[in-house]
Amino acid sequence: MVVPAVLSQRPATEADRSRLANLLHFETYVHRHLDWRRPLDWLGQDPYLIAENSGQLVAALACSPDLPQVSWVRLFATAAGVRPTDAWDLLWPAATPILRQQEIHTLAAIPLQDWFESLLARSGFIKDHEVVVLEWRPQPLQTSAQGMGATDLRPMTQEDLPQVAEVDHAAFRPLWRNSLSALEAAFSQAGLASVVEQSGQIVAYQISTHSARGPHLARLATHPGHQGRGHAAALVRHVQTHVLQRGDTLLTVNTQDNNGASLALYKKLGFNFNGEQFPVYQYDCTSGAD
Repeated sequence: MVVPAVLSQRPATEADRSRLANLLHFETYVHRHLDWRRPLDWLGQDPYLIAENSGQLVAALACSPDLPQVSWVRLFATAAGVRPTDAWDLLWPAATPILRQQEIHTLAAIPLQDWFESLLARSGFIKDHEVVVLEWRPQPLQTSAQGMGATDLRPMTQEDLPQVAEVDHAAFRPLWRNSLSALEAAFSQAGLASVVEQSGQIVAYQISTHSARGPHLARLATHPGHQGRGHAAALVRHVQTHVLQRGDTLLTVNTQDNNGASLALYKKLGFNFNGEQFPVYQYDCTSGAD
């Protein structure tokens, strides 16, 4: 067992990339944020810290912000022989002052493993809500008189992304907003991406991905000034039609358990909870010094 006192920390650099890749791919205690970008893509953006033992890279913590005021724990990982608590107790106190200097108000994390959830809880992170997963099993779609004409819905293009980002920022609270660069990454990975356009202005959009499990409706938003007009429902129906045409057997979507409007929409369109849910923890970076 490594003695905590022999660990040292420093900012990660590009020269650490290959060692970080080994840490991510071969170790047991690894938390990766559910993100459009890989953990290594955040190299060079602070705070991105590593811990070393006698020159060997044994842990890493990245909380690099993408938008003002909020950020996520992008990565935390430890090598065999290092207790996650020892690495966290070294790296976390070094990261928090950097976050405050960047004027980050809230740091959030979605722990997928019990060991990481325990670390967050003991460090002052508070569980705020849950992300829940719903699924739709393909079935004949019921037509509806509500919604828009087909000419309003079209495929998303690269040139649409600045307007898509504007819709995204208006529709979501800061914690759940995506930057333009994040949406560019999402678009590059999309299996199906579409927008609703009215009078030359994008008012709603969706981005879905494909996987071995089936399509996933990864992002859906309507500008607040255009909500209640059936745009979101039309976009979901568009994705469901795509699923039927592909012959897939499952479509999934995530949302927050406290997002009543979103839950009501998905239930109306035939989605059901599948039992998967993940806690969202938040840390107040404006609190007193650690």
